[in-house]
Amino acid sequence: MKVTIVGAGNVGASCAEYIAIKGIASEVVLLDIKEGFAEGKALDLYQTATTLGFNTKLVGVTNDYAATANSDVVVITSGVPRKPGMTREELIGINAGIVQTVATNLLEYSPDTKIVVVSNPMDTMTYLALKATGLPKNRVIGMGGALDSSRFKTYLSLALEKPANDIQGMVIGGHGDTTMIPLTRLASYNGVPVSQFLSADQLKKVAADTMVGGATLTKLLGTSAWYAPGASVSYLVASILHDQNRMIPCSVYLEGEYGENDICIGVPCIIGKNGISSIVDVALNADEKAQFSKSVAAVRTMNEALSDIL
Repeated sequence: MKVTIVGAGNVGASCAEYIAIKGIASEVVLLDIKEGFAEGKALDLYQTATTLGFNTKLVGVTNDYAATANSDVVVITSGVPRKPGMTREELIGINAGIVQTVATNLLEYSPDTKIVVVSNPMDTMTYLALKATGLPKNRVIGMGGALDSSRFKTYLSLALEKPANDIQGMVIGGHGDTTMIPLTRLASYNGVPVSQFLSADQLKKVAADTMVGGATLTKLLGTSAWYAPGASVSYLVASILHDQNRMIPCSVYLEGEYGENDICIGVPCIIGKNGISSIVDVALNADEKAQFSKSVAAVRTMNEALSDIL
C-alpha cells in the first residue's frame, strides 16, 4: 500500500513519520516544490527505521509526480501555513491555486486514488479539490473534523482529569474558529455522558477552548500546529487503507444530508477502503441545528472566493 504526501513541511513530515512508525503503508512518498527538501526529510526519517523498528519505504522527491504513481491515498498538506492573526479565509487566494494544481497532477499518475485534504481553509479546499477533479464524493475527504475532535477530547480529558482514550466526543461543522460545533451533549466518559461530571459552565469552556484550539497553538508556536494534524491524518489514512470502517468526522460533500447541498463540511462518516462508505445522520437538537446552519452559511461565504477558479 502506497501513500503520497504533498508538502514536506511540519505537517507533511509528521504525517509521514506516524504512517511509517505505525506501519500503516508499505511505501510513503514525500513531495515538495523546494529542491532537496522532501529528499532530506525522507532520508532523515528513513535513518530512524532500525532504531524505531519499522519497514516502511520512504522516498522524497522534488516536484516529480511520476514517483507518486499508483498511490492508494494522497494527502495534500501543501500551501501557506496560517500565521498569527491570519484567518483561514485569508488563505483562500493563495492556497486554492496550489491545491487545484496538485490534485490534477496527482490524478494523472494515480487515477484511482483517494484524496485527503489538509490545506486550509480546509472545507473550501476540499470543495475545490472535488469540483476541480470531478471525482466521486467518496474519494475526496477533508481531514479537519478528526483533528478538531481530538482537540475536543483532549480538553474534556483535562477538565475531567481522566484519560483521553476513555473519552468519546466529536466536532462537526466547518473547520474554523467560529464555525466548528463541539457536540458536548453527546460526549461521554466510558459511555456515561460527561454532563454527569462537568457543569454547564465547564462544558462551555471546553467547547470554547476547542474552537480556538488551532489559533491557540498558532499564537504559542508562531505557526500552525503539526503533531496533532499529522496524527489525525495517519488515523484517517489507516481507516482507509485497512478498511477499518471507523466513524470519523470529516469534511465531505453533502447532497441532502443534514438538509444541505453542494457544500463540503464536517459530519461523521464511516471511513473504509473506498474512502467515505457512508455519512452518519446524527439527530441534532434545535440549538445544534441552528449552529450547523450558521456554520454552513460561513463556509458558503468562503466558497464564494472560488467563483473565479471553478
